Formats: sequence, C-alpha cells, structure tokens
Amino acid sequence: MDKHVRNLTILAVASVFLLAVLLVWASNRSKEPVGGQKVSVQPPVQDEASYRAFLEDEFFFDPDPQQSVTVSESEVRIPRLYMTASSMMRDIRIQIVDEDGEAVKGIPFYVTVEPLGEYKDLDQDGLIYVPDMKSGEYFLTLGAVEGYEIPTEPMRVRVKDQLEYTVVDDIMFYVYAESEVDPTVDDTEVQEAGNDADETEVTGKWEGTDAAFGIDVSKYQKEIDWQRVAAAGVEFAIIRCGYRGSSTGKLVVDPYFEQNIKGATEAGIEVGVYFFTQAVNEVEAVEEASMAAELCKAYHLDYPIFIDVEGAGGHGRADALDRNTRTAVVKAFCETAKSAGYHGGVYSGRYWFYNNLNDEELQDYTHWLAEYRANPLFTGKFNIWQYTSSGSIDGISTRVDLDRIWQ
Repeated sequence: MDKHVRNLTILAVASVFLLAVLLVWASNRSKEPVGGQKVSVQPPVQDEASYRAFLEDEFFFDPDPQQSVTVSESEVRIPRLYMTASSMMRDIRIQIVDEDGEAVKGIPFYVTVEPLGEYKDLDQDGLIYVPDMKSGEYFLTLGAVEGYEIPTEPMRVRVKDQLEYTVVDDIMFYVYAESEVDPTVDDTEVQEAGNDADETEVTGKWEGTDAAFGIDVSKYQKEIDWQRVAAAGVEFAIIRCGYRGSSTGKLVVDPYFEQNIKGATEAGIEVGVYFFTQAVNEVEAVEEASMAAELCKAYHLDYPIFIDVEGAGGHGRADALDRNTRTAVVKAFCETAKSAGYHGGVYSGRYWFYNNLNDEELQDYTHWLAEYRANPLFTGKFNIWQYTSSGSIDGISTRVDLDRIWQ
C-alpha cells in the first residue's frame, strides 16, 4: 500500500473514533439536570422472558464454595452422657446426666455394678438407687445408649458404712416440684396442736410485751403482700421451704417458698425456714436437711432451719415411728443443718414433745412450741411460741399462724 494512502486511512479511523467519543459525551450531558430540574431517564423496555433468561442457565453462577463442602461423619457432634455416684450409708445413688449436669430422663438406662450385677432405671428419671450394700469398693459401668457417647472407663465408688451428718452434694437431683407429685396424698400435714386449744387462745397480735412478733407461712397463705405485713408489725417470718411426701416419700419444694423468702427479706422482715418431715430414718433426715440447706444458700437466715415434727393424718409413712427413731431423725436433721453453717431447730406440739420425742436429748436445738392458749402448759424449755393458727394479718387473705419469742 502507498505510504500516503496508509496515512490517510489511519487518520480516517482516528476521526471516526473521536466522533464516537464526542457523541457519547454529548448524550450523557443531555441527561444531567438543567436549570436545577431533574431529568428522568427511563430504562429500555425488555421482554421479561429474555430479561430472566440467565436464571435458566445452570452454568451462569459459580458454585458456592460453602455449599460444596462435604461434612464427614467424624465431624458430626454426638451428645455425651456422664455418670455420677455417691454413697450415704451402705448404698449407692447413681445419676445419669448430660453436659449441663442435668439428669437425663425418658431413657431406660442400665448400669452394671461389679460384682453385684445389672440395675435398670425403671422409671426413666435418670436416677438409680442401690440399697442394702456392704461397705467397700464397687465399679460402675453405663450400658450403651443409642445416639450418645458414654464413659469408656468404669467408675469406682466407695460405699460408706457410717452415716455422716453433712449436706448431700447431689441432693437436688432428688427434689421435685409440687407439679410433679399429687399433693392431695403427699402434703397431708395435720396441725394437732389445735386439738389442745382452749377459750383463752389469742388470735391477734400479742400485746403488752417487747417480745418479737412473727408469723409462719407456706403455700396455704397463697399470695402475700409482704410490705403490708411488715407495716402491720410483723418482725419475723418462718417460711416452709418444702416437705417429704407422706405417701411417696419424695422431696418436694413448697411452690411459694422462693417468692415468700424474697418478699419477706425485701420488706425488712427477718426470716427462718421449716421443713415438714416424713423421714423414717436418719439417712432420710440428712436428705431433708440437705435439701433445706441447698434451697437457703442463696439467702441470709436470721432464724434456724426447723424440722417440723407432726402427724400426717394417721396414714403418713412416718406417723408410726417409735420415739427413739423419731428423736434420732430430729438429731440427724439438726446436725446436718449445723454442718452447713445453720442452727437447727425442732417444731412440734406439747403432746408430741412429751410423748413422741426424747426431748432431753434435743436440748441443744432451738425449740419452737405450738400450743394454743393464753398461757402454755408445756413445762420444757422452748424459745419460740406459736400461740394460734387462726390469726389475721393485713396483707394475708387467709388465716395465718402467729408466733412470738418466748425466751
């Protein structure tokens, strides 16, 4: 090609390119606001089918690297079970718990106790109790449970031959809410002191004395306005924390305990607690005191932890105890409370102190007497007097027990 012609060709191409750039610039400039007015530019109309056609192209998008990762079976987390065990006296108490330390329910666990054999969690509550054992060492192995990882090594447990009056660390595994029992057959405490009342019984605030004035309450007083109670002159309250079922023997929390102890404390009222016993031996008394101590550890107590020793309508599991066994129960309860840093006390009526307890063996513990008359006839030593079960206090809609410090 002639050199002159080639130069002309290059110049022509450059001119065309420059003209195209100028046209694009002019087009964009025409879209800018003119005189402060905004010009709307409408996008070209497209056919919807052609506009969305790329969605039908399986190769349009790159694969998501997170979705393409394959998780191997070894990386799937399998929940783990744990086994704990303790001994109070010639027994083993076994708990199957999850990673949060909660008893695992609804599974029929099997535990082999060497050299005795296999034991099953019949009621599937995550607890197995093995009684009547000889002291010594035993080895526990949890049977395989589908869908769970279990301990691979046997657990060694030493069975105690003598009871210790100390708080049972795992006691809360054995405690029930009242919604889990039938209170009509388990909460059957009967205040027999009313049978001993006479016409001199005082049903209002005791006047003419500087002795501290108090009340004792449980679920039966229902909702309590503690600020009004305090304004009515109540200085202390002894609150039921729980009971042992008079039929099943289960440990049950009073459903109003927490709100009562919080409400009384916030109102500036001093507090103590009581537990209605149906223990038939010292082991069960240690359990009851352990439960009371565990429930109270979040609170400050100004008064003792009392064991409430009364009948349960004649059909309670502890109603027929002889006085020596019942006295041993009270001592075991109070000594266990003492080991937890509390003072122990015993509540009962005049007749029971005289006839169902060896009271001379209980002089180290605070006595709380129930006797409904103007002048108590009980000749023994007592520190708090429950002088009526028919009291009335502002802030409580039901009848309430009234108490005063005696000595």
